Amino acid sequence: MKAITANRLSDGVVLYLGPDGDFVERFEHAALFEDAAAKLAVEEAQARATAIATAYLIEADETGPIGREALRETIRKSGPTVRRDLGKQAEAQDERL
Repeated sequence: MKAITANRLSDGVVLYLGPDGDFVERFEHAALFEDAAAKLAVEEAQARATAIATAYLIEADETGPIGREALRETIRKSGPTVRRDLGKQAEAQDERL
């Protein structure tokens, strides 16, 4: 399975293509594609060059990024590694409190 990721041009936030064709900020809301459908979907996403940058495919399953790029994509998905009080990891920490 594959997911499509990109960055929003206006603020650099990591995005994922959702099942309705819109980009979402949370991986949990991302659409997962089989190989053939993924190639078509990423081409359509790349055509939105005025809203997003660098749309590309990543190996993923329901739990998140997998494969050889899993570490990099997990960092992109969660936020900066230097401070746990920033990014999406801070949101997750607040939810646990």
